[in-house]
Amino acid sequence: MAQREVFGPKGKSYTKNREVFFVELRYDQKMKSDFLFLIVASPSGAGKTTLIHLLLERRNDLGFSVSHTTRKPRPGERDGVHYHFIEAQAFEQMIERGAFIEWAWVHGHMYGTSHSEIARAKEQGKRGIVFDVDVQGARRIKALYPEAIAVFILPPSWEELKRRLLNRGTESPQSLEIRLERSREEILHYAFFDYVIVNDKVEQAARALSSIVLAEEHRTKRLALMAEGLIESMKIERNGK
Repeated sequence: MAQREVFGPKGKSYTKNREVFFVELRYDQKMKSDFLFLIVASPSGAGKTTLIHLLLERRNDLGFSVSHTTRKPRPGERDGVHYHFIEAQAFEQMIERGAFIEWAWVHGHMYGTSHSEIARAKEQGKRGIVFDVDVQGARRIKALYPEAIAVFILPPSWEELKRRLLNRGTESPQSLEIRLERSREEILHYAFFDYVIVNDKVEQAARALSSIVLAEEHRTKRLALMAEGLIESMKIERNGK
C-alpha cells in the first residue's frame, strides 16, 4: 500500500485505488516562523509594565521574557517573576558565555534578555513571547529576529509622564532628571516601531495591545500553512470522487 503524507484537516484520511493518503495538518505543532515575538518598549512612566501584565492575564498562551538585572528588587517584586535579580559578577559571566540576546546599562544597573527565555516559552508550548525592554533592547532583538513585532507605548503628554514618575515616590530629584532625559531620547525613536499606543486610559490601551497581537496572529504568512493544507485537502477529495 502506497502511503504519502499531505496537509489537510487533522485526523482525516482519503482512500483512492488502494492508496491511503494520510492527511494531518499539524496545527498544534507551529512552524518556527509562526512563533510570535512581541517587543514592548516605552519611556519610564508610560505604563508598559501594566499593559504587558493585562495582556498576559488575557492571553495565557503567551510567555513573558523575564529579564536579568543587577539592581535590587523594588517593593512587591519577586525574583524569577518580575526579574532575575543577580549580582554584577554573575551578570558579567553570562555576558562572557553569550547568554544574552541583548544587554545594557540602564540608570546605573545592568539589564539583559537571555536566549533561554525563548527556549523556555517554546518548551511550555506558548504561541509567542513578550519582551519588556528599552529602545536599545528593542533594536537588538529586532536585528536578531526581524519578524518580531515592536510596539512603543507613549504617554498622553510630557506633563503626564512627569506626574506619573513623581507619583511613584521612588525617585530622587537627580534620578528623576536622569529618567526624564532618557525618556526624551527614547521618544525620538518612536518611528522605529511597528505600532504606537498612547496610554491615556489603561483599559483602552490594553485592548489596543491585545488587538495588535490578534491581528498579527492572523497575518496571511502565519496561516499560509493551514490555508495550503485546506487547498490540498480539497484537491484530494475532488480527485477521490
